Amino acid sequence: MAALDGITVLEISEVMQAPLAAQALADFGADVIKVERPGRGDAIRGQDRHATANGLVSSYFTALNRNKRCICLDLKHPAARGVLHRIVPRVDVLIHNFRPGVMERLALGYEELREIHPGLVYAAASGFGETGPLATMGGQDMVAQSLSGIAVHSGGPGGRPHLCPTPFVDYASGMSLAQGILLALMERQRSGQGQKVSISLLEVAMGMQTLEATSQLMYGVETNWVADWFPNAVFATADGWITVLGFYRDDVFTRICRVLEIDDSAGAAYPTPEAMAAGKQELNAILEPEFGKRPTADCIERLGSVDVLCAPALTLAEALEHTQVRHNETVLTVPVSQQPPARTIAHPVTLSRSPATVRHGVGRLGEHTRPVLRRFEFAADEIDRLAAAGVLGDAGDEVGS
Repeated sequence: MAALDGITVLEISEVMQAPLAAQALADFGADVIKVERPGRGDAIRGQDRHATANGLVSSYFTALNRNKRCICLDLKHPAARGVLHRIVPRVDVLIHNFRPGVMERLALGYEELREIHPGLVYAAASGFGETGPLATMGGQDMVAQSLSGIAVHSGGPGGRPHLCPTPFVDYASGMSLAQGILLALMERQRSGQGQKVSISLLEVAMGMQTLEATSQLMYGVETNWVADWFPNAVFATADGWITVLGFYRDDVFTRICRVLEIDDSAGAAYPTPEAMAAGKQELNAILEPEFGKRPTADCIERLGSVDVLCAPALTLAEALEHTQVRHNETVLTVPVSQQPPARTIAHPVTLSRSPATVRHGVGRLGEHTRPVLRRFEFAADEIDRLAAAGVLGDAGDEVGS
């Protein structure tokens, strides 16, 4: 039995933050019904340029929307909002990532919906928070990296701000939203009452810096885990790159010198990570040419033999084929409507008795509109009338499905 069997989720969201949260619930058994706009659907369906150019399903959409049933409703149409008002009393969770105020204007805000369903867990994801000076501004991962201080911090002291090309704030925000939903569901078991769960990219980006922020707040000291703890963290080898860290050991430099077969007499002057950071220019001058003489695998083996933290700096393609990644079964195969199965990344949490599963794959835009409405006791002629009025979208009627 799946961990979330019997939980029904209504997802009205796009791109990554909220769809990831919904997929996390779906992977563990929740019945997730994804609502998309007719004709276009989730914006991420059209953002994979390779897929669009070749008439394929977006890999980005595939990554975030397995185990969901896709329906199309034009929420600008009053009748579509009426459809949701009939569905909401029979779902456990509603997830959305509209800007603050939009759901209220659509008569789908929390205060209105809890009147018809007091047990509803209403999860709202935003860019910067639901109130305040930036509440109505559009949110995006890299904007959050910039506003939260991450971009400047990543650039290093005095350096140009650096944006990470992987949307890690989006990912952490989605997982945090899923955590909040699960907490609300647990509390509902005791109280019988639902509640509102809110998350924002900015709050999560700040939370991800809890160590650095606390150092700044308590003592006015900026912590940089690379610059403060070792000389260059990344060194060029004869055939690639290697990351070497000096955490947790007070004799790291001596150990490195020993296994690289170089003079370690300078080790006495740099007995701690703090001393090594202070003398990083001198240490880099010693270490860089030595790492450059050896292949990466040889460096890894030598450093590993004396318990120095290190790893090859891999490309994503190389990482996906790494033996540990394969062993962990990180790559998952999911069905994709009207094309061969796709490989994507599995949920990172493993449960021993009720693990994540793939029950169904990635659907076309509007593929499940009619079956889902029938499940919620809409009559066939009623569905036909809604479709004729332009309220619904059926599979095959939309572009980019």
